Amino acid sequence: MVDFAVVPQRTALLNVDMQNCFVEGSPIAAPDGLAILERVNRLAAACRTAGILVIHASIVVRPDRSNLGILAEFSPAVQDGILDKGSESAALHRRLDIDPRDILLDKPRFGAFHGTDLELILRKRGIDTLIISGVATNVCCETSAREAAVRDFRVFFLSDGTATAAMGDASAAELQKATCATLGFLFAQVLTVNEMIRKIEGAARAAAL
Repeated sequence: MVDFAVVPQRTALLNVDMQNCFVEGSPIAAPDGLAILERVNRLAAACRTAGILVIHASIVVRPDRSNLGILAEFSPAVQDGILDKGSESAALHRRLDIDPRDILLDKPRFGAFHGTDLELILRKRGIDTLIISGVATNVCCETSAREAAVRDFRVFFLSDGTATAAMGDASAAELQKATCATLGFLFAQVLTVNEMIRKIEGAARAAAL
């Protein structure tokens, strides 16, 4: 298994789609959304202490839905406005800790790189490593991890800092396991939140010597 180093000034936390509709209380919410929110808040705090940039990405479409495209054909909820920019359902969850130093990133599709200036933000700061957390594990988180990997960013993917819902005949647990197995094979180093925090704190101590 790959074992990437953490260099705080070259690392960012990409927190994906911790929005109301994905965290709780909607047909597309992950059952473990609130549980991972608390873990993500702990991780984000450790990142800020170590000098790691925190980015909160949100999938949103224009209020007039002019950029909805074929998303509407896959999800009636999206067609009905659940991801409309400015709506309560698309807002970041109230219990998500957001610091003034954090960056808020709107994205029109699943991946955080597609149709956004994320790569410019990262390259400008000399960042070459991403930690990925959020919802849904096998959709926006996985897509963002793959986009990052093919751009030669090192990726840490959090097995218990991401969550998904059941899809078709596949349970949430099955989807979580399959996604982490695939990403860990060729695209990312898969860690728990606690393992990631220990790695960050170790790197920060080493940098202070």
